[in-house]
Parts: sequence; structure tokens; C-alpha cells
Amino acid sequence: MSGSRYFLDTNAIVALLKGNSPLLQLLQNADWIGISIISQIEFLAFSGLSQGDIQVFQQFVQRVEVVSLTATDTLLIDQIIQLRQQYRLKLPDAIIAAMTLHKNANLVTMDREFVKVATLVVISW
Repeated sequence: MSGSRYFLDTNAIVALLKGNSPLLQLLQNADWIGISIISQIEFLAFSGLSQGDIQVFQQFVQRVEVVSLTATDTLLIDQIIQLRQQYRLKLPDAIIAAMTLHKNANLVTMDREFVKVATLVVISW
């Protein structure tokens, strides 16, 4: 697994957009950065977002890959189900974990729930 492929959880996106220095430094030379459509929805659903927050997020989304979920992606769906059942993750977390593994990336998050997934490389800043 490459150390320069990063999949960002929602809390990492928020910290990055707030200018978190350690996180900026970690991602500075990344070969690939992705987020889940789940994180995109979670971010945009936050109450109290200003128009400026939304614009910054839209600019951010243009610079990363947003990974979607489709009904025809059966291998990914099977992995989501397996992770949810095996590790008792919430469905959004199971989706994010499976997408991270599917993209051969490291998950950047402060959510300790992901640590229990043995096959997932979790990076906290």
C-alpha cells in the first residue's frame, strides 16, 4: 500500500479546510487524495455553514477525487456489508472504510472507531 494515497474522513476535511498545519504537511506531497460521497454529504449537511464555507468546500472537491457508490459496484458493496457486520461499524463508516481499502489508500481520521478494522491503515494528525 502506498504511503502517499490518502482517503479523508469528514473530520479530516473539516480540519484541513480550517488550515490544520500537521494535516496540511501530511497531505502536501500526496500522490492521490480522495473523499467519499458520504463525506461530501455530511460536510454540506452541517448546520451553520456560510456561503464562504460552501465555496471553499466546492474548490476543495475540485482538487480531490470524490468516490461514489453505485448499485453495479458489487465488490465494494460486499466489502461494505462485510466490514459493517464484522466490526459493527455505522453504515457511513463502513462505506468510508471500504472505499479506502478499495482505493488502496490510508484513511486520515481522528475517529478511533476505524482502528478496529485490522486491514485499514489509519493515520491521525
